[in-house]
Amino acid sequence: MRRLRDDGTPDKGKGFLIRQMTVDDMPAVMALEKASFKNPWSTELLGRELQHDWSTILLVEEPLPEGGVALLGLAIFWIVHDEVHVLNVATAPVHRRRGVARTVMEEVLRRGVARRCSLATLEVRRGNESALNLYRSLGFRPVGIRPNYYVDEGEDAIVMVLDF
Repeated sequence: MRRLRDDGTPDKGKGFLIRQMTVDDMPAVMALEKASFKNPWSTELLGRELQHDWSTILLVEEPLPEGGVALLGLAIFWIVHDEVHVLNVATAPVHRRRGVARTVMEEVLRRGVARRCSLATLEVRRGNESALNLYRSLGFRPVGIRPNYYVDEGEDAIVMVLDF
């Protein structure tokens, strides 16, 4: 995990900025979803996640030389009781292999530890080797399979768990 600064906030690391999504971010987030997935989340679904107290959507951004920021990735997760449940992690295709997903996942896990969670769970496509490798490197272990979880593609999900 990334080190915390003295004031308790995470270091930016790699020049990435992490912040919570707002309604104003919806167009950029929808563009990222559409670029990242065959079956992206809908505006309605994302909007509902923004309204739940237990749900958080973190955005990973990078300052642009000409000013402003570029949206590189995101993570959507719930903290319910003592569990972090990761629902979605996306990285813009042009920014993959730069540590974006690792950076946002480390922040998700840091927030779970700060809230005294005892475990983190997620589902990942059986065929998504890069995601499986990332999650394994963060300490997640496979504990089961959800057959045909991704119905549109007929792909199974591997259920993974990390004990804090």
